[in-house]
Amino acid sequence: MNMFIPANPYDMNCPSRDLLDLIGDKWSILIVCCLQQGPVRTGALMRQVGGISQKMLTQTLRELETNGFVERISYPEVPPRVEYRLTELGISFSALARTMEQWVIAHYEQILLHRDQAQGA
Repeated sequence: MNMFIPANPYDMNCPSRDLLDLIGDKWSILIVCCLQQGPVRTGALMRQVGGISQKMLTQTLRELETNGFVERISYPEVPPRVEYRLTELGISFSALARTMEQWVIAHYEQILLHRDQAQGA
């Protein structure tokens, strides 16, 4: 029987920090947002998430799957077809991910102005 210790992300030894790393990662957020539309094949994810390498996409999908956010669906076809979709946990996180995405878009120009001012100082 597993004994669970309550999450405390402020404790440097708490495993919840690993979860913060995963859900705060840009690739995780972008992949989860792409999967909101339903099951997606790996190639489609590569095209949607500009700049992600095959290695990083595979690694991030595996981490999301290991932590229960994503489900890998393998079809017994020739050639083999694999899709990924959000689990219920992933769907609940996707609302937060979408909010973060929208916040970035809404505040992007303001942040760029601050960057320009900081570099010009």
